[in-house]
Amino acid sequence: MPSIRPFGLALALTLPAVCATAIAAAPLPAFTAHYLLLRDGSQIGIATMTLAKAGDDTWTFTTQSRGTSGIASLLGASISERSTFTWAGDLPQGESYDYSMKTAIKQTHRSARFDWAHHVITVDDRGTFRFPTQPGALERHTVPLALAVGLAKGKIRFTLPVAVRNRIELQHYVARGEQNVSVPAGTFTAIPVVRTDGGDAFVALFAPAKLPVPIKVEQRGKDEFSLELESWSTH
Repeated sequence: MPSIRPFGLALALTLPAVCATAIAAAPLPAFTAHYLLLRDGSQIGIATMTLAKAGDDTWTFTTQSRGTSGIASLLGASISERSTFTWAGDLPQGESYDYSMKTAIKQTHRSARFDWAHHVITVDDRGTFRFPTQPGALERHTVPLALAVGLAKGKIRFTLPVAVRNRIELQHYVARGEQNVSVPAGTFTAIPVVRTDGGDAFVALFAPAKLPVPIKVEQRGKDEFSLELESWSTH
């Protein structure tokens, strides 16, 4: 069962300037979105993404997926990803990240912790790694949120400081035109966003003016799968 990796999500409102007497609006609204998980065009599972305010300036972004057919179903495969972050301008600046994959025969866990007071990021992923923070650093699960905000503000190119296993990696993305995309939730005029720095190959499609969730995600290469939007709502 694939891990849902950085893929672009569409949406956002402009972040207003923060003043001493007003609370700044978040650049994205809270939402819940349901997806079909497919491989080679056939459904193998379902996934749910949820963005929610956790209190004060902290937000959580979760992705839950599970197998519903084929080997993924037989193994009882499920994946949980949970990110906690604060908004630093257009970026979901990391606080913590937890990944868990469970099947009938195996369990895998990964985590990341951002210690901004001491400027250290600690990642547990087949070993423990520590490296310096960088302003606005995020982890791969929340990359789509950063892309969503940028798209809504008219950006077409993105360079993001992403904490990976043992370092900060600058990841590059570009938006490429528009195209009509049909998914279970309907047909949309969407903007595809692709990663251009040689990392994990994917295409993610958004409709920033229409809805606050990704329409479709295609992960290509060794861990190939796609997500197609089935339904969504804002909170």
